[in-house]
Amino acid sequence: MNELLIGAGALVAGGVLGIFVTYLAMRGAKNAALASAKEELESQRKKLELGYEEKAVKSHKELERDFGRRRAEVERLEHKLQSRESSLDRKYDALEKRERAFRDSERALETKRTRLEEKTRDLDRQHEELKSKCEQVAGMTADEAKQVLLESVEKEARLDAAALVMRIEAETREIANKKARQIIVLAIEKLANQTVTETTVSVVQLPGDDMKGRIIGREGRNIRALEAATGCNIIVDDTPEAVVLSCFDAFRRETARLSIERLISDGRIHPGRIEEVVARVTKEMNDQIVETGERACFDLGIHDIHPEIVKLLGRLKYRTSYGQNVLLHSQEVAYLAGMMASELGIDPRSAKRAGLLHDVGKAVSHESEGPHALIGAELARKYREKPAIVHAMAAHHNEEEPKTLIAVLVQAADALSAARPGARRETLESYIKRLESLEEIANSFEGVERSHALQAGREIRIAVDPGKRSDNECALLARDVAKRIEQEMQYPGQIKVTVVRESRVSEIAK
Repeated sequence: MNELLIGAGALVAGGVLGIFVTYLAMRGAKNAALASAKEELESQRKKLELGYEEKAVKSHKELERDFGRRRAEVERLEHKLQSRESSLDRKYDALEKRERAFRDSERALETKRTRLEEKTRDLDRQHEELKSKCEQVAGMTADEAKQVLLESVEKEARLDAAALVMRIEAETREIANKKARQIIVLAIEKLANQTVTETTVSVVQLPGDDMKGRIIGREGRNIRALEAATGCNIIVDDTPEAVVLSCFDAFRRETARLSIERLISDGRIHPGRIEEVVARVTKEMNDQIVETGERACFDLGIHDIHPEIVKLLGRLKYRTSYGQNVLLHSQEVAYLAGMMASELGIDPRSAKRAGLLHDVGKAVSHESEGPHALIGAELARKYREKPAIVHAMAAHHNEEEPKTLIAVLVQAADALSAARPGARRETLESYIKRLESLEEIANSFEGVERSHALQAGREIRIAVDPGKRSDNECALLARDVAKRIEQEMQYPGQIKVTVVRESRVSEIAK
């Protein structure tokens, strides 16, 4: 037991000693850690102090540099202000000198003004004295003398103005005529159109002479049916392999020609078939009329025309005037009017539109009474054409007085297209009759020795007796002959009247 107690005591003593030793070891480790931490903190404190010292030194250097720059800038500004101050001093001195000179000049001008006023008063006094002396010598007052002088000056000015006006009018007329001729020639040069002549008959070629009998039919039934359906006279004569269609209406004549050609190619020729083919061809021709009108508008670049007017334009393809195709004539007038309008600075589209539509009344002139120009103008007004276009259409043959430039251009283009050589065809009899009528009218005036119609009747030259007609009377004679021609004759285009007066002196040497 004692041994156990001793052993237990020994164990307890050993445990307490171990604990004490452990405690001492732990306390030593803690002291060592604290010492290490203190050393580390001291090291960091020194590093921070060094960093703060470096930054302070760097900031001090930057402040010194900035202070140096600002001091240099202040010195520069101070130098600039000093130079500006010296410049202002110089300018101030110069201004003072100018002010002194200005005051001196002002005093000198005041002295001159005073002298001028004195001289003016002296001149006024002398003028009044001279005026009174002149009134005493002339026996009239100053107002009366002024009135006489004004009347004299006005009279001379009127004479000079009249002479100037005459000269300006002559120069203006010459320049205007020259310019107009240039514009017309340029327009004609730009236009190259074909010359078309129409007749009143058409010839249909047959495959053989036996076809004539089939066209005539039994007891003439087929030919009578053809004439009744087409409105054309069908002439079957001895001409080999051909029949002749005669009609003044080109539309009916073309309808008959196409119908006969289709009947010949089909082979079935009898009254029922004839009526059917003629009706079909007539419908196709009406459709073709619309296409022709649309094509004419498209070629000229004209749009927004009423469909009924387009149809009337197409009908003009089958209308002629003195052998000239009216649709081609209308297109030609549109081209000429448009080109002249462009040269004059006017809207060419309106001029083209008026030129194309100017003869549209001819398409229905046989259905209405009155001139075709007024008929066409009424149609254009009905289908809401612009007033300027309607007026140009109505005025192109002077049924209305032309009031716009477009109307005058359409009138001129119409005359050019109709009167150019080869545009229209006349019979020989009517041509000779027109020339004889021109010469008869010219020879009917007193003092006319002889007259000659030239250029296909577009000019008449009249030779007068110089003993019976003076130069001034020749001018009156030319105007009277022109008016007489306008009143008594019908002709396309215009006729130029030229009066020639010549004085001859002769002596015989013996």
